[in-house]
Formats: sequence, C-alpha cells, structure tokens
Amino acid sequence: MIHPAAVGLLALQGSQSAAKNSGAQSQITMNNYTDVAEFVLQGVSGDPWFQASFLAFFSIFYIMAVTGNTLIFMAISLNPSLHTPMYFFLANLALMDIACTSTVLPKMLDGLVGKGSHISYKGCLTQIFFLSWVLGAELLLLTAMAYDRYVAICRPLHYSMLMSRPVCVLLAASVWAISAINTSVHTGLLVRLHFCGPNQIRHFFCEIPALLLLSCSPTTLNKIMAVIADVYFGVINFLFTMISYSFIIASILRIRSAEGKRRAFSTCSAHLVVVTLYYSTIIYAYVQPGSGSSMENSKVAALLYTAVSPTLNPLIYSLRNKDVKVALRKVFPCVC
Repeated sequence: MIHPAAVGLLALQGSQSAAKNSGAQSQITMNNYTDVAEFVLQGVSGDPWFQASFLAFFSIFYIMAVTGNTLIFMAISLNPSLHTPMYFFLANLALMDIACTSTVLPKMLDGLVGKGSHISYKGCLTQIFFLSWVLGAELLLLTAMAYDRYVAICRPLHYSMLMSRPVCVLLAASVWAISAINTSVHTGLLVRLHFCGPNQIRHFFCEIPALLLLSCSPTTLNKIMAVIADVYFGVINFLFTMISYSFIIASILRIRSAEGKRRAFSTCSAHLVVVTLYYSTIIYAYVQPGSGSSMENSKVAALLYTAVSPTLNPLIYSLRNKDVKVALRKVFPCVC
C-alpha cells in the first residue's frame, strides 16, 4: 500500500546529492522513499565546560552503577542465605539497572567526548528496544516487590506459600516477558514509519516520543499504543503499588510496640521512596508522547531514571542492609 506522503517524499530525491554534500543528514533511497539512515543526538549541553563536567560526572555514575549492581547480584547469587524472595527480586533489579544504564550512558559519554553524537537508524531502534524493555520490566518488578512486602507484613503466616520459589520465578519471568512483548510492539510500529526530513533528535538518546517528532508518516497508532503502555506501566502498576503500601501502613499502625513499628517500616520505607521517585520521573517524561514542548524537560527526568536511579538503588536497597554487607564480605573479603 502506497503511503499518502510518498508523492511529497519523491520530490526530495532530486536534492539528495546536495544534502550529502552539506553533511546535514545521511539518506538512503528505498522503495520510492528517501529515508534517513543516521540520526544526530542533541546531547545534554553545547557548552564545552558543561560537557567536560557532564563527562566526568556521568562517567563516575556509570562506573558506580555497574560496579554496585554487579556486586549486589554476585553477593545474592553466591550466598545461599540470601536466596529469599526479597533478594531474588533485588538480583533481578540489579540486572535491570545494569542493562538500563549500559544502554544509554556509553553512547551519551561518547557524544560528550567528541563534537557530536551520531547513531544509525538500526542502532537507534536497538537502543529503543532494550531501553523500553528494561524500563517496563523495572516498573513491573517494583510492583512485584511491593506485593512481596505486602505479603511479608500483612500475611506473614502465609508468606512461604504465597511467595514460594515457583511463584517468584513465575513473577520474574512474567515481568521480563510482558515488557519484552510491549517493547516488541512499539519497535515494530516504529519500523513501519518513514523518516525523510530532519534527523536531529532532541534528546541525548533515542526514545519513542523524540523519534515520533521526526516521522514523515502518520504516528497516530504509535501515540495511541504509547498512551496505552503509559497507562498500564505507569499508572495501573503505580496504583497497585500504592494499594499494597496502604495495606502495609495500616498493618504497621496496628502494631503496638514502637520497636515493632520501626522494624516493620524499615523493611519497606526505602522501596517506597524509590518507587515514588522512579514513577514520577517516568510518568513525567512519557505522559505526553511526541509532544515537542516536553522534550527539554524530559531530559532531566531521563537522567534520573537512566543514571541516578541505577546508581542509588544498590545503596538504598542493599548496601544499607546488614545481611547484604555480610554476604559481600564473604564473597569479596579483600574489597569489604
């Protein structure tokens, strides 16, 4: 089926050689369409001093995120005493944080080192696929972790049955699988679009809203599916998490001793803080898919969930935990 924009796109073929000479954009001609073959990422700042500062800052963040989450994953995997539902989910979270920050930060750091950051069409779609996969899986995992805390505090006598090993494995597998299906749908919808005009992405990495602004094809279906995904991953899962914590808080308030309340609340307070921060940034960044006015503001939110959150998660969830500290000393006696 010939796209309605094909007539206008054919006219661009006559100026293809001029565009190549100017270096404004790289293009390929295919099936009567002139499609962009390479995108230019805008970056976080054009000022040289800020670029150097961001390079040092995010290099440290990347090293800390990868190192911290790797240590946590190895400590949990190699220590049998930590083979419990809570730490099983933390190990999955560590893998997701490594994947999330490794999908975005290396390319951003490469752009800060050079004068510009170019990414191929296939590379852009690949980055979108893996980033959407990890972000969606992390939102679902936070809901599963909230349910785990709900069962542990509100239904402790049934905890071993409701959170058995098969149930935990099923929950984790469902988290990865559902998010993989979601990102496959969105990536497939992007493949059907044509990008024939400007190739400068107003972001420091490829994401669906920024890419939709550059499409020469109708993006109505993409935006509808993006809104549906936002509602499910961002809103519904957040409501489930908040409902779980409303029961948790109500149960904690019924505990008579102050020490019992403190110990019960300490098991979930850090998770609640991170959930609030993570969901607020995700919803803020993606609540208006394809909206040009939200692109600049979404960069700040994107930095939080791609760089800051993966770095802080090991500290907030695990490194302050005595059991994890003991496990780290056993696995890495020279380090700890």
